[in-house]
Amino acid sequence: MADEPKKEWYVVNTYAGHENRVKDNLEKRMKTMNLENNLFQIVVAEETQIEVKNEKSKEVVRNIFPGYLFVEMIMTDEAWYVVRNTQGVTGFIGSSGGGAKPFPVDQHEMEKILQRIGQSDKKVEVQFKVGDRVKIMSGPFANMEGVVDSMNDSTQVATVLIILFGRETPTDIAYIDLTPAL
Repeated sequence: MADEPKKEWYVVNTYAGHENRVKDNLEKRMKTMNLENNLFQIVVAEETQIEVKNEKSKEVVRNIFPGYLFVEMIMTDEAWYVVRNTQGVTGFIGSSGGGAKPFPVDQHEMEKILQRIGQSDKKVEVQFKVGDRVKIMSGPFANMEGVVDSMNDSTQVATVLIILFGRETPTDIAYIDLTPAL
């Protein structure tokens, strides 16, 4: 007996800058073609970053993976066809071509992406506590180090004191983007 298809994540290639439009198109097609039992979540991996220019900071939403979106689906022939033939989709990542279906994203890797953009209900286990020195792994402050001032386990965000413009500045950083400094 063949394995029953299961819900998995796949990476869909789109035209860069059209990710949200393709997401909207896919969501509409999912409803009009009654594929709610095969297509579940469609995610554009965006995060809010703080951009510092001329000593002024502002929040900017950035796409972590330009030209890609993530689709949680059961890979049936019909669902695969609908996603591939949605306007703006250029294909799936992980397909060898020639009509071969793509490979799903590793569940652990997908969980890290969902945590980074705040769409995961799984909690990050941290190896640091208040007062510890940590290194920021991604975002505008990547590779900077600071001291954990406070931690909010419900939001999975730590306030880290980093040196900006010569003074200590509290900055909220997601747990997933922090690691203990060596």
